Amino acid sequence: MNGRSFRALFFGLALAGLLLDQASKYLVFQWLHNDTCEIVPGIFQLEAHQTGDGSSPMVNQGALFGFLRDHGELANYLFAAISIVAAAAIVFWAMRRSASRDWSLSAALGLILAGTLGNLYDRVVFKGVRDFLHLHYYRDFDWPVFNVADTCLVVGAFLLLTQAVFSRAPADRPAMELSQTVEAK
Repeated sequence: MNGRSFRALFFGLALAGLLLDQASKYLVFQWLHNDTCEIVPGIFQLEAHQTGDGSSPMVNQGALFGFLRDHGELANYLFAAISIVAAAAIVFWAMRRSASRDWSLSAALGLILAGTLGNLYDRVVFKGVRDFLHLHYYRDFDWPVFNVADTCLVVGAFLLLTQAVFSRAPADRPAMELSQTVEAK
């Protein structure tokens, strides 16, 4: 096993993702205020909708695809609590020696932590998550509006899944090789 630690990668991705998420939300909501901007006509746009009085951004108090959105503040508190527990578990997992020596696991956990903290910040400060990225293909395809934190979560989860499927665990080694390793110690 490689003795190199990738904790800097973990913390670097977590911090970079969190900062990119919060900066992008701030800039888009300040720039557009209560409007949309077509980036790729008919396919991709930025949306920054405000509440009725225009004093604050419109937020999603639910989760992915608006899950539990109809439960308002209760859903927001529930997902904030889940985010806190998840963030603590991710940090604990990433600090384990075996995890910190695996670059792909460290990268995946760093991105997942970035997304978790980005949306947690929104839930605490804005009482819901600010979403502004909208993929759509005219009227045939309409993906729910999302943000950079959500992207970090999805990319991190994909890396985690890929790492789990394609990594070769010590249990995959032949039994003879494992017994020789034990005898040598």
